[in-house]
Amino acid sequence: MTESKRDFYGLGIAPGILEILAKLHFKIPTPIQEQSIPIAIEGKDLMGIAQTGTGKTLAFGIPLIQHVLNGKGSGLVIAPTRELALQIDETFRKVGMSLNLRTAVLIGGESIGRQIRDLHRSPQVVIGTPGRIIDHLTQRTLSLQKVSILVLDEADRMLDMGFAPQLNRILSILPKNKQTMLFSATMPQSIVDIAKAYLKLPIRVEIARSGTTVKDVTQELFFVTQEEKPRLLEKLLQEYRGSVLVFSRTKYSAKKITSLVRALGHKSAEIHGNRSLGQRKEALEGFKTGRYRVLVATDIAARGIDVTNIELVLNYDLPENAEDYVHRIGRTARAGTSGHAISFARPNQFQDVRAIERLIRKTLPVSKIPTLPPPVPFKFKMDSSESRFTPRGRGSSYHSQPGRSGSSRPGGYRNPRFGGNRSRSNSFRGRR
Repeated sequence: MTESKRDFYGLGIAPGILEILAKLHFKIPTPIQEQSIPIAIEGKDLMGIAQTGTGKTLAFGIPLIQHVLNGKGSGLVIAPTRELALQIDETFRKVGMSLNLRTAVLIGGESIGRQIRDLHRSPQVVIGTPGRIIDHLTQRTLSLQKVSILVLDEADRMLDMGFAPQLNRILSILPKNKQTMLFSATMPQSIVDIAKAYLKLPIRVEIARSGTTVKDVTQELFFVTQEEKPRLLEKLLQEYRGSVLVFSRTKYSAKKITSLVRALGHKSAEIHGNRSLGQRKEALEGFKTGRYRVLVATDIAARGIDVTNIELVLNYDLPENAEDYVHRIGRTARAGTSGHAISFARPNQFQDVRAIERLIRKTLPVSKIPTLPPPVPFKFKMDSSESRFTPRGRGSSYHSQPGRSGSSRPGGYRNPRFGGNRSRSNSFRGRR
């Protein structure tokens, strides 16, 4: 399918749903929507591969809603994180509210009693995370016998998070005669194995090669010592005035970065596994509305944040898995907008950078470290829960060592915004 249909007509969508899409100002289908919707409406199994932020939720949501509203059984959507499950439910409610669509969200961190009450209302669609779905199956508050359409969203992330046993248990008890759709931005061999085991002659819709990054996001890399990271972060927050999403590798690091950002005078919130569901909801909503300019998150949020117009994604720590790099930077340049992604890599992380470059089939442009703000005195308060120091006032204990004004790596080219010129020959790969 080479030409765009320019609208949702002709994809097999029911008139009532088309009317709702028009009211919601969904006028032009994205490539993954244009190619997936007709196949899914025909009832065929599907493997959809597309970059994050390209509209996968509607790609499976429209066929699923149309299917269950026709009385053809119920639907089950399995997602890796609470945030993503809530995001999917929000989209489903927008499309299905006037059509009396009933949904139930089964996620950890929320009252299981309320979820049981929702299940008693016979929802047409259940959306949940693997662990909480298993909880309800164990308590016999959920039956999957009437499920006729299944969606696995971000299935590779579910395996990365260790959900393989729960996922296999759920899949093993679902009815054999059902339609299954699997969507992801990457397609490692482990997902191909699941598809072979549980999908019937699936049609593969690949909008971009597995590991392809969002088209309109520009990327940049700084090689920086751990001690320099806070001051480079401070410099970048002065330059980029819009919303900034900062990724850390650990929960403790996220907490520490959040304290640092607040000490620098920026309103900030954090999302990670130690935060309650209510706290995570409040942080995400505050980031969406502008109450918080900076959101600091671990990879739990890499695929669960659907916020348009994020100006900058900053990888304060490189991700553990190269695949997570694609999902992290996909939080910017969403819904047709442009964005920028910056990553900090320590000098000993050459191999981690190389793994990312192999996956995305690109060389990450390396920029020279600009002149950084000088270290300043700090006050510290002991955090008894961590038995470590946490920063109070501008800066943090990270600043205890003075930083350099330039890159230690020979041949590093200067970023134009810091008064230098770019050169392809000075890329990371060319200087190894």
